Amino acid sequence: MLDDYLTWKPFFDIVPMQDNDCRGVSDLHGQRFSRQWSEEEMLSLLTQAGVFGFCALQTNAFFSRPLGGFVLAREAAGEAEILTIAVTEKVARSGLGWRLMQAAMREAQDRGADSMFLEVEETNVAAVSLYRRLRFAEVARRPAYYTAADGTRTAALVMRRDLR
Repeated sequence: MLDDYLTWKPFFDIVPMQDNDCRGVSDLHGQRFSRQWSEEEMLSLLTQAGVFGFCALQTNAFFSRPLGGFVLAREAAGEAEILTIAVTEKVARSGLGWRLMQAAMREAQDRGADSMFLEVEETNVAAVSLYRRLRFAEVARRPAYYTAADGTRTAALVMRRDLR
């Protein structure tokens, strides 16, 4: 019994993002990025035409369904883009980001997108590795695009993947 408790791992369902998820999504965004997008910003994005998202909600929690991660994306005119994605630090590198990206790519394709774009900070090794495993390729670089809290600036990699 104690061994089961010590090896317990959270399980997550990937579900479409709803308006009432925006507060938790905003909070998680603030934990993982230097500039938090507010609940109002998240809701404003989610309600725009072509925008969709998914949340990873824990299924084996005792009293609630904690948010483990989310992805927010947009499709327009045959192209899709990842607006933002994050997973909690507790489950980072567990495959949850992969599952969220798969859900976003499927939805974008179902909406008619032929390709998907995203931007990622070049120093975010885990994210860059994930996107490369998902067959995204670097198509551009934006020098000094991101500014860290200490003022240092890093490039953004623009990455693209065919969906068809």
